[in-house]
Amino acid sequence: MIPSPFEYVRVSTVDEAVAALAEHGEDAKILAGGHSLLPIMKLRLAVPSVLIDISGVPELSYVRVEGDEVAIGATTRHHELEKSEVAQAEVPLLPHVASRVGDPQVRHKGTLGGTVAHCDPASDLPTALLALGATVVVQGPSGRRSIPITEFFLGFFETAMEEGELVVELRVPRTGSAGWAYEKFTRRENDWPIVAAAAVHLPDGSTGVALANMGGVVLRASAVEAALAEGKSIEEAAELATEGTSPSSDMHADAEYRSHLARLLTRRALKVAAGETEASTAESTAA
Repeated sequence: MIPSPFEYVRVSTVDEAVAALAEHGEDAKILAGGHSLLPIMKLRLAVPSVLIDISGVPELSYVRVEGDEVAIGATTRHHELEKSEVAQAEVPLLPHVASRVGDPQVRHKGTLGGTVAHCDPASDLPTALLALGATVVVQGPSGRRSIPITEFFLGFFETAMEEGELVVELRVPRTGSAGWAYEKFTRRENDWPIVAAAAVHLPDGSTGVALANMGGVVLRASAVEAALAEGKSIEEAAELATEGTSPSSDMHADAEYRSHLARLLTRRALKVAAGETEASTAESTAA
């Protein structure tokens, strides 16, 4: 299908983007890489009258260490994140997951900020960011504010951003050589995961675990994390992976099968992150 007609505005600074959003209001959408927005526009699931293109804003593309965190600009492309030496050294889960997103064309155009703002419950990188306990930095008419990623995803395609705001940065705790893993189950290599599980050992000594496609948003596996903190075994903790989830049934899998996958993939991810076993597929590894 062909998108409905729209006006195209290209900006060169974040301030210009905020001003354009204020001028056009709720009829405007931010365009970064376009791999999330344009497909739903073609299906007329989104019909913005104005697209504000931020892909050429140089101040939004970077990966750098800032204190105990890695700061990543919103228009940093998946391929750039995958190849970043800073990310590989300081938060290796993210570049690995970036390397598994879609195909090379998607990875060379898709952006980290775009996939977070899109809020798809089956999205790879938001799942990893949730496990890592990242912070989303947004900017709007009132300036910048930071939102814990655990509070950012509100519902299907719904986030905590207010009108006139856009994602400008992601801040991620530095995990260094701590163990991590990402397990996902797909029909084909480049597909969205039917279910995915991310696990990572965090600087505070806890383990972050998150799931994709087990509800209306990517979900933190809080029951699993709590069980591990209480000293329960990986097997015992993984059995709790479905607590607080609401998996759907569709042509790819029913809810019962997704629940089975969530427990299985969580157990695999935790074992790989703990160094107890080798990754079962190319989707996972551990430091």
